[in-house]
This record gives sequence, C-alpha cells and structure tokens, in this order.
Amino acid sequence: MTVMITTSSSIIMNSSPGMTPVKFGCNRGAMHEHKKIKLKYASSWSLQFKAPTKVNATKAGAVDWSMVDPEKEGPNMVSDLLVERMIQDGFIFQEKFCIRVYEVGPDHIATVETLMNHLQETTANHMKKGGLIHEWFGSKEMFKHNLTWVMAKIHMVVDRYPTWGDFVQIDTWKAAYGKNGVCCNLTFRDCETGEILVRASSFWVMMNSKTRKLSKIPNEIRAKLEQIYVDKPPLVEQVTRTWSTSEKNINEHMCKGLKPRWSDLDINNHVNHVKYIGLILESVPKTIIENYEIDSITLEYYRECTKDHKLQSFTSILKKDNDEISDFEIVDCQHLLQFESGSNIMKGGTRWRLKHGKSKDL
Repeated sequence: MTVMITTSSSIIMNSSPGMTPVKFGCNRGAMHEHKKIKLKYASSWSLQFKAPTKVNATKAGAVDWSMVDPEKEGPNMVSDLLVERMIQDGFIFQEKFCIRVYEVGPDHIATVETLMNHLQETTANHMKKGGLIHEWFGSKEMFKHNLTWVMAKIHMVVDRYPTWGDFVQIDTWKAAYGKNGVCCNLTFRDCETGEILVRASSFWVMMNSKTRKLSKIPNEIRAKLEQIYVDKPPLVEQVTRTWSTSEKNINEHMCKGLKPRWSDLDINNHVNHVKYIGLILESVPKTIIENYEIDSITLEYYRECTKDHKLQSFTSILKKDNDEISDFEIVDCQHLLQFESGSNIMKGGTRWRLKHGKSKDL
C-alpha cells in the first residue's frame, strides 16, 4: 500500500534584510495533474521564521558548518556495525541492530514484539543467505511447489531487555526439527559487553500457499538445508506445560471482539506470528502488565487467521498453595487465542518477573 502525503500550505522563510521571502512548496498545477485527487488550499496559515541576521559562532542558533562538512571524517555507522556476515565456516549467521526509539515501550526498554521482530528478521536473512528464501518467503525450488515458510512455535528467554540506542548482535544457526521442520537457534547479545540478553529457539515448517495446508519438505530443498545444519539440540528447552481445561481457569481473564488489522498481515497474506503477542496480552490483567515484565514466553501456532476474522483471547494465572499465588516475584500465565467460533489458533505460556523498582506487595 502506498501512502501519499501532500501539504496545502507553504512555508515562508524571511532571510536577512533586503532579501525577498522564498516560498517552499509544490507546484499548484502539478498537484492537479492526478484526475482522482482534488485538493483544497488553506492559505490562511503558514509557518514563518527568521534566520539570524549575523553569523556568529557564539550566538545561539548559529550553525557550525564544520559539523556538516562532507569531507570531514566521521564514523560510518553502517559499515562499522558489520551489519551481517557468516562465521564459523558459514554455519552461523551474525547480524547487528540498533534499538530504535520506536521499538521501546513506556518502560524505556525494547518490547517483546521488538525482540521477536529482530529474531524473525535475522532468521529470514540467514535463510536468504543460504538460498532458502528467494521471494515470497520461499526459495526458487519452493516456488515451483507453491511452498512457503511459516512459524510453528517459539521458545524465548529474556535475561535482560536492551534499551533505546543499544547496539545488539544476533547469532543464529539451523538444525533439523523432526522430518519436516527446521529449528532456528538464536542468541541476542549486547555489542558493548558481549552479555547474552535473549536466547530463543523457533521452529519452522512449510505450508502450501494455495491449499494453506502443511507440506513435507521436497528432497531438493532438504539437500540445501542439510548443508547448513548444525547438529545441536534446541538452545531453549521446550516447555511441557499443558493448558488447563477447567472452565474456571479459562474464563478467568478474557477479551472478546478482537480483530486483526490490515497492517498485521505479512507476505504470506495472514496475520504475522509476532502480532499474536499483542492479541494475547489484551487479556492479561493490567496489574501484571504494569508491574511485571516477561521473563520467558512459549507460543505454539495451530491455525492461521486473517484480517476478516474475529478473535477472543484468554489468560489464566497459574496458582498454587490452595489456589493462591505463593510468590509475587514470579507469575506464570497460560494463554489461549481462539476464533469466536471456539477453534484454537494459538496456545502459549508466559513467565513474568517483577520489574526493577516495583514492590511485590501489589
């Protein structure tokens, strides 16, 4: 989708005395060239400002042109970051990111969605580097069979959340997952200290883009995968908890009437797996959201959904010791995302730890 933004007012700059004001804006005639776009001009307001009348390096607002000298040497952040590279004889893919201001939440730390997005990006880039993704999230061989990669489940443990401006490094390597899946192991490090911040294991399978059903891995694709496999177990062990089926627990915290947006869809034309996190968090009590942060998360996907589906989210807080939460520093939750018809889309589990500076006497 392309978004066009036009400005109906012009900006007038008054330069030094004796100079004619200059207007910056679009040519009015050019704006009307598109037959389907009608514009109304609001010329009654404009933004005016004056440039300093004297050039003085000590005066507030003066520009030090040496700072913008194109010949002056300075750090090239992109090249210095070594954005992506293959190491360990090509078995490990490494990529570096900077946490942006729009990737952090009100707590000034990266959101869980941010971490998942970077993990997804690195996984996809590694597969692309190995020839396993060409376009439409599949390789040329996969395209012949109408196949694409989809997430089946993910386990992630967060030891520490990065903050705005932190430079982080993600290392990933692949392993076989059963007969028809791929396990992607990832570590998320602080570039400055080398500290491991996040550990994750995600599991990917193939889906036929026409029938929307899971598919076996064709032999020609399997041969490519085996060239990059590392014979190691999943970095994060699978959580074996099962969802409680008692009606009391399921209805403990619920949010109905959820509907994905158009912007939630990905290149497979279904809701991206990262977007499910926001949907399950809709039913988490505000007390937990405001006072705790996710320590670990496990998500298991059963069905795809699109923007036309209406969903409902359920959260159950796991209790012990006579149905009471015994340790307020750690809270365990189970999550269920369903169609309004009742069919399960995703099940998950989260462990929450008390945020720094928060009291456990909530």
